[in-house]
Amino acid sequence: MTEARDAFVVFTPSGRRGRFPLGTPLLQAARQLGVDIDSVCGGRGICGRCQIELAEGQFAKHGITSSTAHITPLSEPERRFAERRGLADGRRLSCHARLQGDLVIDVPPDSQVHRQVVRKAAEACDIRIDPVVRLHYVEVTPPDMDHPSGDLERLLAALADQWGLKEPSCDLRLLPGLQALLREGQWRVTAAVQQPEQRVVALWSGLQERLYGVALDIGSTTLSAHLCDLATGDVLAGAGRMNPQIRFGEDLMSRVSWVMMHPGGEAEMTAAVRDAVNGLMADLCAEAQVDADAVLALTVAANPIMHHLFFGLSPVELGGAPFALAADGALHASAADLGLAINPGAGVYALPCIAGHVGADAAGVLLAEAPHKRSEVNLIVDVGTNAEILLGNRERLLAASSPTGPAFEGAQISCGQRAAPGAIERVRIDRNTLEPRFKVIGCDLWSDEPGFAEAVAATGVTGVCGSGIIEALAELHLAGVIDGDGVIDAALAEYTPRVRPQGRTCAYLLRAAPTAAAPDVEITQNDVRAVQLAKAALYAGVKLLMARFGVSRVDRIRLAGAFGSFIDVKHAMVLGLIPDCALDQVSAAGNAAGTGARMALLNAASRTEIEALAKRIEKIETATTADFQDQFVNAMAIPHKTDPFPNLS
Repeated sequence: MTEARDAFVVFTPSGRRGRFPLGTPLLQAARQLGVDIDSVCGGRGICGRCQIELAEGQFAKHGITSSTAHITPLSEPERRFAERRGLADGRRLSCHARLQGDLVIDVPPDSQVHRQVVRKAAEACDIRIDPVVRLHYVEVTPPDMDHPSGDLERLLAALADQWGLKEPSCDLRLLPGLQALLREGQWRVTAAVQQPEQRVVALWSGLQERLYGVALDIGSTTLSAHLCDLATGDVLAGAGRMNPQIRFGEDLMSRVSWVMMHPGGEAEMTAAVRDAVNGLMADLCAEAQVDADAVLALTVAANPIMHHLFFGLSPVELGGAPFALAADGALHASAADLGLAINPGAGVYALPCIAGHVGADAAGVLLAEAPHKRSEVNLIVDVGTNAEILLGNRERLLAASSPTGPAFEGAQISCGQRAAPGAIERVRIDRNTLEPRFKVIGCDLWSDEPGFAEAVAATGVTGVCGSGIIEALAELHLAGVIDGDGVIDAALAEYTPRVRPQGRTCAYLLRAAPTAAAPDVEITQNDVRAVQLAKAALYAGVKLLMARFGVSRVDRIRLAGAFGSFIDVKHAMVLGLIPDCALDQVSAAGNAAGTGARMALLNAASRTEIEALAKRIEKIETATTADFQDQFVNAMAIPHKTDPFPNLS
């Protein structure tokens, strides 16, 4: 009876299996079977990414017995790694553990290249980790007189031989420091290789184990960013800053006007936002204790005007019909091109813009929310100074924008302010007495609860933010203070001091000032009108898309953006901000644009997906659509002049 010269190995959770000669390294067997195992060091036993776990016992399904006797003992490189970094019981490095008999091997999630990261929000969103830049540790053959090739050529040959890269190339920017780096690392270096070009964009002497990326959302008011580990997908730090371009104008069109009046002025705004982004990335790196030189990728989601200004493009053409973009496809640049304070070779990727006023931020929302993968009709609204609207399902997708203005963010409201400690964010009004109670940001107590005054002593009650304005107006309508046309009932002034004359109109006193020096917090007739104009513009845009799509109702509504995350969906529907829908199918999507940017950062296929999607979306330009004005007029009523709201009722 001859001794078996090969063995059967099964890898879980993939289920891939095959026979291999005895002595085959398990990493080699895994790769031949297409099993997903990570490795940076190329099988040298120093990165520890390729760890596996042995399953022991009889496996009737496979007809084998798996045992520790069927794997080689701990090797010297594994012992060194365990002493230096630690190796959990039962774990081995697959690059040094060799097959000695039948085995069932489990590849744990932290050893998988394409692992899943789940974003726990209102709905889970899986991200398959597959970034466009990867680390490859190589040992380069030193030069000698018999083989007088250049250091660069030997580096590229090492990448081809040791990692199977086909025709790798290298950024010319790295060449001046290449020879010193190779000698410093004693011919051992780690290369960051950009896919699919297989181009070396960064180099380190010795072993570099981690790469990082930043997902950036550039809003007209705020910038937000998340620093991610490109190997694990973990979000290591998050930070936000005000957009310094506000000094050129609070809303987008005022910034376009500023450039029109100051030819070449876009350069000043570009410098301002890039400086802010550099500060933001410095904050992220400091919080996560990460070297900025290890940040090798940046993805950008932004509305069209912010997108143009970040890349140094003039936004003037976006100021009037036909609202032509300088470029609507995805943009690629390097950090060096944009003067960003991360690794100069870092790739910068901007998601595609969809239309003149439906930007890369909407593309990020589309990627995160994936209405194109659903059968029901989805309405997704990113509420901001310019509301971006997406409608559709797997059959068809439509997009539009509506000029809602800054009322939802507290601007143009007499007592309005941005969401900050001291701002009223929740409002309830008694239907009988018309007396209000409210909550402010930074305090968990309602205003009629004991201890409220003491709890808000530090911040005071400073105004009303967007979510508070929506609730205040909806509550006033439900209490009969504001009628369907948005008029404050002057007759109620005889019933309650809360309604008080103000010239030819009236105002509602939400909170009397505690001292003579402080202003009252009140809702004026002009405030009601400002919100009506904003919500009518949004609703009219939604109705145009619904009409074009051929539906009279939607199945599901998602409210994206910071404002959408905090408004109460019932009050939004009472006001007529959104169309009628089952309330349990209306929810907040959070910063969906930022989530989409993170998906594009961590998964190369997401970029291909969104670029294809952006091309198939039907764009509706509300500004030039004949029905918009009629829809707008009907939507001025609360909740609407003609549309029924059976779910709300």
